Amino acid sequence: MGEVKVIKIEQSVLADNEQTAQAIREQMNLQGTLFLNFMSSPGSGKTTTLVTLINHLKDRMRIGVMDVDIESTEDAQKVADRTGVEALQIHNGGLCHIDADMVSRTLLHYDTKDLDLLILENIGNLVCPAEFDTGAHKNVMILSVPEGDDKPLKYPLMFQVSDVVLINKIDTLEYFNFDLALAKERIVRLNPDVRIFPVSAKTGEGFEAFTEWILDQRRERAMKE
Repeated sequence: MGEVKVIKIEQSVLADNEQTAQAIREQMNLQGTLFLNFMSSPGSGKTTTLVTLINHLKDRMRIGVMDVDIESTEDAQKVADRTGVEALQIHNGGLCHIDADMVSRTLLHYDTKDLDLLILENIGNLVCPAEFDTGAHKNVMILSVPEGDDKPLKYPLMFQVSDVVLINKIDTLEYFNFDLALAKERIVRLNPDVRIFPVSAKTGEGFEAFTEWILDQRRERAMKE
């Protein structure tokens, strides 16, 4: 019988990614920039959430945005037009994720040294983005009410790697069979340390608490500089 060789490359690939991610965090720490990675499924209201968030913060923080998509500049343009902040579009070549190496190469073309907050709008997907460290300080995941309260059961890793979960579109709760208390219970069961903020990107409800969390994170990093 012929010999079959098995070569395991996942560990080394992910190890390289972790090293690059840590280098990005060190760069952000030296700059005093808080780096947040936003993840969600398509249609969760991620771009609208960022617009609402940035408009709450832009008078208190210098903010930059990196937007990831397979094609088009629609989301980055929407953020720039509706907030006035600089937004950079990243085309990831059709992949279902962005990793630390892609972020590192992007940062060669994006001057972030004077930013207080850098936001990465990750590609819409509940599987691949959860597997790759982007170099962000914190992961923020958006779960929208129309998606259902069972998403933590179906995509546990996404909720396990997230530091914050925004439950978006709470203005539609009366129209969908979404149990807010049950959703929170399922998320906390997967990740006891997670912070959960029910919000509405459409009305702005709930954003005060989330923006205060961001400001606290930035203050904590400033104290360490």
